[in-house]
Amino acid sequence: MHTQKKQETRHTMRIPPILRPAALAAIAFAGACLSSGTALAQQQATYPSKAITIVVPYPAGGSNDTFARQVAKELGDELKQPVIIDNRPGASGNTGTAQVARATPDGYTLVAVSSSMTTNAAVQSKLPFDPVKGLAPVAMFAKGPFIVAVNNDFPAKTPAELIAAIKAKPGQYNYASSGSGSVNQFGTELLKAKVGDLQIAHIPYKGMGPAVTDLIGNQTQLLISSGPSLLPMVRAGKLRAVGITSLKPSPVAPDLTPMAVAVPGYEFELWWGLLAPAGTPGDVVAKLNQAVNQILARPAIAGNFLREGAIATPLTPAQFGTVIADDVERWKKLAKQQNITAD
Repeated sequence: MHTQKKQETRHTMRIPPILRPAALAAIAFAGACLSSGTALAQQQATYPSKAITIVVPYPAGGSNDTFARQVAKELGDELKQPVIIDNRPGASGNTGTAQVARATPDGYTLVAVSSSMTTNAAVQSKLPFDPVKGLAPVAMFAKGPFIVAVNNDFPAKTPAELIAAIKAKPGQYNYASSGSGSVNQFGTELLKAKVGDLQIAHIPYKGMGPAVTDLIGNQTQLLISSGPSLLPMVRAGKLRAVGITSLKPSPVAPDLTPMAVAVPGYEFELWWGLLAPAGTPGDVVAKLNQAVNQILARPAIAGNFLREGAIATPLTPAQFGTVIADDVERWKKLAKQQNITAD
């Protein structure tokens, strides 16, 4: 009797013939998912198993390119795979960044960007990618303050004297930038916004070279830009540095007084970092982040960055993501307030 009941129980658990195709398909699908998941886990466990490409969305020779190449060399040694730099300039960095945003999210195609990506987002309503949701933060490389420089005829040597001189002659002076919507313009317009009544006109140039040349020639009187752009001219006696845009004294130029001494709360710093396509596996991002942060801790790398006007700044991916999201919102508000537009 007991055997018969067991047989009956087994009989009732059998799949009816009409449902067998669907059941077999479900089993096959589950097996495929399991196999795919196993393959993905194996792929992530062995990452990287081939060369990694870091796209630099600017021409060779700029700060993005310089920092990316220094990190790439060390990263290749760290991960035991080649790390290739691919310069893809165009549209103020948007062309190469968009290509990476569309790439397969497997950790083998990355992009080295700077905070100009966030100022672009503030003045360009139709970017070919979403700077917050379309890319995954991997690691920040560095941050660096800007230098506040004037021509040698300008009557100021300190931040307080600079503000006082401009206020004494409202509308009489001009400031230069490397173009409308550039980070230089954002840095200067932020200063104007913090002061509140600083009347100085904007003269945009097509690049930093002509902007510096005209500052030296007194065609413009003020330029806020990176250390590598201005400090060589300052040291040569062709320009005068009156301040720095970090909140506190910076090792980039320790002899310069922060502008915040005269303009409380004023801070403007450029950053550089590494992003991946959105959807890149978390453990791949974590492995890259750990490797980059180990590289940034090396004295030789930190020293190289400092000579380029930047301070090595290791962050977690989440911390870097917060910086990006906050900057996009911050610069959108400033662009609206100060009427900053793109070329």
